[in-house]
Amino acid sequence: MTAPAPPAGRRPVRRFRSARRIPAALVALVLLAAAGLLLYDLVAVHAGRPALQWRRGLADALDRYAPADPEVLVAAGVLAAIGAVLLVLALAPGLRRVLMMLPPAPEPLQKSAAEAAGDGGGAPAAEVRAGIGRRDAARVLRDRVMEVPGVRSARVRVRRRRVAVAATSHFRELDDVRADLQRVLAAGIGELALAHPPHPRVRVARAAAGKR
Repeated sequence: MTAPAPPAGRRPVRRFRSARRIPAALVALVLLAAAGLLLYDLVAVHAGRPALQWRRGLADALDRYAPADPEVLVAAGVLAAIGAVLLVLALAPGLRRVLMMLPPAPEPLQKSAAEAAGDGGGAPAAEVRAGIGRRDAARVLRDRVMEVPGVRSARVRVRRRRVAVAATSHFRELDDVRADLQRVLAAGIGELALAHPPHPRVRVARAAAGKR
């Protein structure tokens, strides 16, 4: 049994984006320090002082290598790979622990008092977005799972595309308990109103003799 599909006719739900304030501040500080050091060195050279040792060493090292050298190609490939990873991370929404929920269903359009009086204005309704943490969703589903007759204990883990349930039963047939768990999980996932409902995966085992 799979989770119910979201209702048709709804607009795609946009995920929350992580602010990433700390990484952005660290990158800005590093770039500012590098730019300040280079600017100081350039001003010192124009003032008649010798360039810093690191810049002279870097210039000498660059003179010894050609663009086609293996060392240069390897370094360029590593830097390109790092840049691609950073670009993907910057464009990704982040906040993977938050599951997006469906927005409320649009209500039938009704004329307001201003429109009835002849004023055709009216601001569009603001977009409503909601989400639930994966741990909170797991707690909700575990409460539903523990209500199934015969379930002794249960562990629920919620991922973006799957809900894994490992339960133990101290009476009833395991197949009957598994069927009830699948039914309850499907109903619980539907009540969470997730934009992308995960698929449940249920494992049921007999409780140990000393724990029945």
